[in-house]
Amino acid sequence: MKIGIIGTRGIPNQYGGFEQFADILSQGLTKKGNDITVYCSANHSYTKDEYKGVHLIHKYDPENKIGTIGQFIYDLGCILDARKKKFDIIYLLGYGSSSIWQRILYKKKAIVITNMDGLEWKRSKYSYPVQKFFKYAEKLAVKYSDYLVADSIGIQEYFSKKYSVKSEYYPYGSFIFTKQDDTCLTKYNLKKYNYDMLIARFEPENNIDMVLEAFSKSSVNRKFILIGDYKRTKFGNELYVKYEKDSRIHFIGGLYNQGDLDNLRYFSNLYFHGHSVGGTNPSLLEAMGSSALICYHDNVFNKYIVGNDGLPFSNSETLKNIIETTDKSKYQKFVSNNLDKISKIYNWDIITDQYEKFFSRIIKK
Repeated sequence: MKIGIIGTRGIPNQYGGFEQFADILSQGLTKKGNDITVYCSANHSYTKDEYKGVHLIHKYDPENKIGTIGQFIYDLGCILDARKKKFDIIYLLGYGSSSIWQRILYKKKAIVITNMDGLEWKRSKYSYPVQKFFKYAEKLAVKYSDYLVADSIGIQEYFSKKYSVKSEYYPYGSFIFTKQDDTCLTKYNLKKYNYDMLIARFEPENNIDMVLEAFSKSSVNRKFILIGDYKRTKFGNELYVKYEKDSRIHFIGGLYNQGDLDNLRYFSNLYFHGHSVGGTNPSLLEAMGSSALICYHDNVFNKYIVGNDGLPFSNSETLKNIIETTDKSKYQKFVSNNLDKISKIYNWDIITDQYEKFFSRIIKK
């Protein structure tokens, strides 16, 4: 099968969820003998035209010069190029700016699949006009896609109720982390199980402010580390200014060393997951696969994944109580149950197989 993947900033992953997804899925499908191409931003630091067997096409991306409108130009360039290729399938990750150009793809015979991601129009970082645009873009994606993919049961139910359309459910995956090494903790001046942590983009809907407020008001002596490029957004900079004076709270910044990330999650006491808008978030699954004890924002997307094997919160008071009373050693059953989910459900090998069968089936159809 010849498949083109559009909608990310590129691989190897240096940004977020869709990039991580494209990175791992493209490699998995390539190893199975498929011809996979991932479209990448020309701004990506990796400039070669191949990565671990996956073909890469770098397209002009002026977002860093002209802002959000640059995304539309980048997506248009990717889609116009994809029309020239004889792809069996074009897999669009997300429906934002790319949905405006999506109808162009119907001048070619490739099957168009869109992964609908989360409810973008609910993200509080966007202004009202932008939120309205995302609602419109969502409708376009539903209209002009041959198939829709939902990475969460909650997202699948939303599209069924909202548009009376069927979508395929394929979640993200993860791996079980087995190469524990606590020596990396010294780089961050941490001790085993004596710190809490959070990994996220610094955006309002990830409830980082709620977590920080609760932790700052708590009486614990543990440290709290935040991993994510807080300097990228105004919101992140505001949180840094507000909370960096608390000697327990440490803003690490962006971190892409997978070994360090896995070990930091493994040896943490509490892992906070405040995402409230998206579907199945890859960082949540990675935390589960790294034996982290999950404290998650109580919403349908997170609930479907973690269920009763984590500590839900919906306000800072509940969080403060969890922070002050939780010892990871007493919740090993939660950790074990989540590892079992990664092994049997959210396993990248299993999910890659599911995708290959899905792609093969619709091509034959």
